[in-house]
Amino acid sequence: MAFRTAPVWTPERPWRGIMVATTLPLRGDHSVDYDAYAEHVRWLLDNGCDGVVPNGSLGEYQTLTGDERERVVRTAVDVAGGARVMPGVSAYGSREARRWAEHAAELGCGSVLLLPPNGYRADEAAVRDHYREVARAGVPVVAYNNPIDTKVDLVPALLARLHHDGSVVAVKEFSGDVRRGYEIAELAPELDLLIGADDVLLELAVAGAVGWVAGYPNALPAACAALYRAAVAGDLDTARPLYRTLHPLLRWDSRTEFVQAIKLSMDVAGRSGGPTRPPRLPLTGETEAAVRAATEKALADTL
Repeated sequence: MAFRTAPVWTPERPWRGIMVATTLPLRGDHSVDYDAYAEHVRWLLDNGCDGVVPNGSLGEYQTLTGDERERVVRTAVDVAGGARVMPGVSAYGSREARRWAEHAAELGCGSVLLLPPNGYRADEAAVRDHYREVARAGVPVVAYNNPIDTKVDLVPALLARLHHDGSVVAVKEFSGDVRRGYEIAELAPELDLLIGADDVLLELAVAGAVGWVAGYPNALPAACAALYRAAVAGDLDTARPLYRTLHPLLRWDSRTEFVQAIKLSMDVAGRSGGPTRPPRLPLTGETEAAVRAATEKALADTL
């Protein structure tokens, strides 16, 4: 059986490969533990991941102050080097998002991750203006399509227009509709498709994805890296059993408790995830038991 060559991270396309949307370690008083975050970034890179995405949803960026957001990105850059860091620069308005993109550019980050306007249901013109404005910062922009939470859907035709505008180089596709991978390839063949939801990793890899903006590598980086690399290489004999083993955890990506689930899995795996920052609520007893059991089984089956 001939396998295709797996797409890899390069300085020219630093948004490819496994870019981990990092959880943010917090102390008991909910202050950021920057030393623990630096150690976590280093550990991810040492265990097969290509780069990190600070200030994304798992980093709880919505609850951070401006100073905290800046220092989180700087901490990631100090450990990983700028090219391997893709900060989330999403904000309520385009001007603020551009400011975060300019900050990323100043630190030498290889790319940034950007949601569409999400304070209202923006139409196509507003979405295109938003991405065009942030792209003026001069750092490659990866669009983040999350219609579930933002209620703004970057459908393939709109993504093709954003790419044609020169506003985006790739898309983190989180809609869950794997058919879109093929339509994106037809309408914008040069636009890189990145796996955006952990629980459709194998399906989007088969559809031609060249990267994964990943959640569960925070807890199980080596196993997740093995799964991703087998999937994008077309080695389904390796990928399928790993996918079955990990999928009970990966499917938490579509639930509101995803941050809490990953941090619990980190604790079970011996990596302190720390608390979440309010207003995120703790897991219920039944949910906690389910995540704990799935993590213990995944560890037993993959280590």
